[in-house]
Amino acid sequence: MSIVQRPLVIQSQLIRQYCPLQTRTRNAGISRRQLHQHHGLRTKTVTDEDIKRLASRPLHPLTLADLVKHGRPPLSAQALFSSANFTLSTLPTRLAHRIQSLRNLPFIVVSNPQINKIHNNYIHSLSTLLPWAEQEITTLEDEIKFTEVMADLVQTHANTISILARGFLEARKYISPREVTRFLDEHLRARIGTRLIAEQHIALHFSSQPHRELSPHDDPSSPSTSWIGVIDTKLRPASIVRHCEATVSELCELKYGVRPHLTINGEPEYAFAHVPVHLEYIITELLKNAFRATVERGMEREPIEVTIAPLPEDPVCEENENTQHAHVTNAGQGNVDVASKFFTGQDVADNASATLSETIRPLAHSTPGVTIRIRDRGGGISPENYEHIWDYSFTTFNEDQISNSISGGNRSSSGMDALNAISGAGGDGVNSLAGLGYGLPLGRAYAEYFGGGIAVQSMWGWGTDVYLSLRGVGMLE
Repeated sequence: MSIVQRPLVIQSQLIRQYCPLQTRTRNAGISRRQLHQHHGLRTKTVTDEDIKRLASRPLHPLTLADLVKHGRPPLSAQALFSSANFTLSTLPTRLAHRIQSLRNLPFIVVSNPQINKIHNNYIHSLSTLLPWAEQEITTLEDEIKFTEVMADLVQTHANTISILARGFLEARKYISPREVTRFLDEHLRARIGTRLIAEQHIALHFSSQPHRELSPHDDPSSPSTSWIGVIDTKLRPASIVRHCEATVSELCELKYGVRPHLTINGEPEYAFAHVPVHLEYIITELLKNAFRATVERGMEREPIEVTIAPLPEDPVCEENENTQHAHVTNAGQGNVDVASKFFTGQDVADNASATLSETIRPLAHSTPGVTIRIRDRGGGISPENYEHIWDYSFTTFNEDQISNSISGGNRSSSGMDALNAISGAGGDGVNSLAGLGYGLPLGRAYAEYFGGGIAVQSMWGWGTDVYLSLRGVGMLE
């Protein structure tokens, strides 16, 4: 039976199967070939002319307003089509920019099997989008098939970070650490936006009125939750910290035989609006560093202290609380998704006037954001290492350990597989406390994407304070 002939509910279940985000579970054992066999996705050959044409277009600067402008779920069919068409209008250009960026690397680096695999993955994803490029999505059947394309895109690029890490390690003789950092700063920030756009539409698909009515497992009359797609408007950072603590504690006990204690103070009940998977990734990386330093210094009896402090209320938000719609601008959210040399400052200025849909009303209380401090007694960061902590290629591993990781050496000898610690958010497992220098700079990229940041203060010989600041989405209904 072709995908066109499948009942809508079966197609929706297929998308759910290949969308770990919506089921809140991981489905890691599915190959891209299996995905294609089930979905029968249409493809179109990608030519150099296609890439040149699309890459010459300026990127749409993604804002949090873009992610919520279609309204609070359950979305109507028209709002769902609007989400699909916005997604379709922006993703081909973003993928072409990434392909062009990869091709601008030194030829010997692009020839590396790992880097080349990422290039081919982008070509594949663009080939599944091109058949849709000249049409508008106006029916539920087309929307379902398009959402399957989005599910394939998310699955295809799930392991991008670990594959790139392995590739750049293998090619480290042919490209400098500075060049690697410059490329990854641009590439991985752009990946955040591309992934968010695809996952947001998939999330809105499942929470839309038409598909909730079709699914035998969902009650169309069930009350709305705090979620708008991938954004939780009532996200409690303390809950994310406790969840990440449990994961990292198990890893720590597995490797070292002990687990430090963690305390939370400040305002643990505080909630704001943000993307939970981003916060989960960042906190996991920061706690891995704190736990590792604490245990290796023999200070596991000293608790790791996490302080949660809401950012001060924004007077502008206070004034808007009784208005009919919220105003969230690209500049106001601090978005740094400028991943193309074709993108200009004027484009940012032009987009800064974009407002939310009138279906989005303010919260009873504004949610400007939060600062989270993680304090450990792990001895701090040595002066010679401190200046390199934001380099993607920087690691405290020695050359033998790096070579062992690349060659897939004996895991039991080191008690860890370093590459598996690089990115929980990218679909990889998180099996150790030490990575290959990607955790901290990638965490900062997630924090900065919507106007936050990470600051590190080290007292060498004593410990480290890490300050994570996050901007809230703004005011939503």
